Amino acid sequence: MNTKTMTRHSLRARRMDRIMTGVFYSVGGFFLLLLLVLAGYIMIKGFSDLQPELLSFNKNGIGNQFFNTIYLVFLSLLISVPIGIAAGIYMAEYARPGKTTRFLRVSIEALSSLPSIVVGLFGYLVFILLTGAKWNLMAGAQAVSILSLPLIATTTEDALRALPRSYKEGSVSLGATHWQTIVGVLLPACFPRIITGIILAAGRGFGEAAALLYTAGQSVNINWSNWNLLSPTCPLNPFRPGETLALHIWGMRTEGSLYANSTQIANVSAAVLMLMVFGFSLLARLISRKIDKKTGGQGD
Repeated sequence: MNTKTMTRHSLRARRMDRIMTGVFYSVGGFFLLLLLVLAGYIMIKGFSDLQPELLSFNKNGIGNQFFNTIYLVFLSLLISVPIGIAAGIYMAEYARPGKTTRFLRVSIEALSSLPSIVVGLFGYLVFILLTGAKWNLMAGAQAVSILSLPLIATTTEDALRALPRSYKEGSVSLGATHWQTIVGVLLPACFPRIITGIILAAGRGFGEAAALLYTAGQSVNINWSNWNLLSPTCPLNPFRPGETLALHIWGMRTEGSLYANSTQIANVSAAVLMLMVFGFSLLARLISRKIDKKTGGQGD
């Protein structure tokens, strides 16, 4: 191949690279613009005619639903994060290639593709009917955990596998055991990617409605002066029913005729829910960056 032919191929490759780069930037810009337009629309519709009483913690406001949403996501992460990270560690560091490992991977993939309404029915049968319980936040948190587990496990496994082998080899050569290497070296190194999986799992919990219809219930009977954990009106009782913001939006849109300002309530709830998800993601990123700096020797 002569010099002219090589130059022609190089120019063609560069031209194609610029074209494809422009295409991908255009696609990314389109989705970013779509996201900004959607977020702006929800914010404007939600806060344009906001009344202060809609943010109160009583039957006329959405404060109780706001608390129920945060509390349910906290309970679900309390269940799914340890189990999901442990599953990811096992799949990346301990599982040997074979039929059992392939079966586990197929099971995780199948679980991640389950419709949330199916998980809700399963949660209703297992966490409500079989236990003889009534609708409660813990049952809802367990149902959401089933939806979150595959995401956290897969993210953790991929993060561990993406690390250079020198991380493990260097730690083992200094005398650390396999478990010490995982806890002290590998997990801190891939912590930002694990946080990404947790944020995505939490985002699904914030917006979940179908699975909670059968498990968490739609009650907002909370007494903020009652802190007896055994009481059904105690805010911190995980075994009381609790309506989340996503369920509240669904209720206002499907049974809105019962309320004079149902559309306004639904719009405000949607705006608050979006701000909640954004605030959680931002806080988690800040915590992840701070921990990453400390573990990387870049502390204040």
